[in-house]
Amino acid sequence: MADPAIRHHILTVVVENKPGVLSRVAGLFTRRGFNIFSLAVSPTDDDRFSRMTIVVDAESAPLEQVTKQLNKLINVIKITELTPPGAVERELMLTTVKATPEARSQITELAAIFEARIVDVGFDSITIMVAGDPAHLDAFADLVRPFGIVELQRTGRIALPKLARQPVKLRAVRASGGA
Repeated sequence: MADPAIRHHILTVVVENKPGVLSRVAGLFTRRGFNIFSLAVSPTDDDRFSRMTIVVDAESAPLEQVTKQLNKLINVIKITELTPPGAVERELMLTTVKATPEARSQITELAAIFEARIVDVGFDSITIMVAGDPAHLDAFADLVRPFGIVELQRTGRIALPKLARQPVKLRAVRASGGA
């Protein structure tokens, strides 16, 4: 039975980097009535393939059904489900915030605390770039909202499996006797 705390399935799907593949994958989700929460696509280190990170609403999409349907698509090479605890997730957000002369220092301090970068400055607003896990971006947006968000855009999640944390066993090296 599914963990009630998990609200989203995170799937990384390696596909052939060919025209129409994104459309076929999105169409599959549409036909089945699955709600895509986030979708990010980019080429991998091998130009022949792209990686899609698809975050799907767990209630709208039974995982087994999603993966079976994806496996039927000819351009799909590999599907991996990542659980939130087993994944490194990141997202990028650009937000333009109203910045009166009195508020600029507070907004700049918030950006520094969140390791965000100010990427554009206007007469009465500032555009800030922040990257991190989705909760980090949510927290930043919540804190700058009182200043007035003019525009906000998020990239969608990307994710990779966390690396193994097993300690490496070292073997003893004997000092060789001199001649």
